[in-house]
Amino acid sequence: MLLSELPSSEYNPFYRTYIMALGDIDLIGGLKMGKTELLSLFEKIPEEKLDFAYAEGKWSLAEAIVHMIDTERIFQYRALCIARNDKTPLPGFDQDAYVPYSNASNRTKNDLFEEYRAVRSSTIALFSSFDEEAIKRTGTASGSKMSVRALGFIISGHQAHHIRIIKERYLS
Repeated sequence: MLLSELPSSEYNPFYRTYIMALGDIDLIGGLKMGKTELLSLFEKIPEEKLDFAYAEGKWSLAEAIVHMIDTERIFQYRALCIARNDKTPLPGFDQDAYVPYSNASNRTKNDLFEEYRAVRSSTIALFSSFDEEAIKRTGTASGSKMSVRALGFIISGHQAHHIRIIKERYLS
């Protein structure tokens, strides 16, 4: 499934920036490519840089990485619920409320690396398991219509967004 096949009616306009930044990628290929890209970036991050925040009040690099992992888990769960035809409206989440409880400052680079790898591998396996009907199924998340396939592209786009920020503001 290509991004060009995703109608904008299947997701909240808030996510358009993430989705449109991807180019016309394949859903599973994009998830795999993103995994390779972030794992490669991890290799370039010195352990001592994990506590660095590029400005007062901004997340540390470790917190930004945990945020990506947490967000992927939440969006993966949303995709699972919608794909399984659960009609329960799914709540939003306050990303800023999660960070103080993430224990990011006590995590090692290797720990974050391994957790990310496990979560992304799980995401790829989940989305690979969906058939044509499930991938197009829609539900409600954060008060808006959302399709399973849109969630997959949002996962890729959200990560791409944070990779750009990490390169520009944390590792420059």
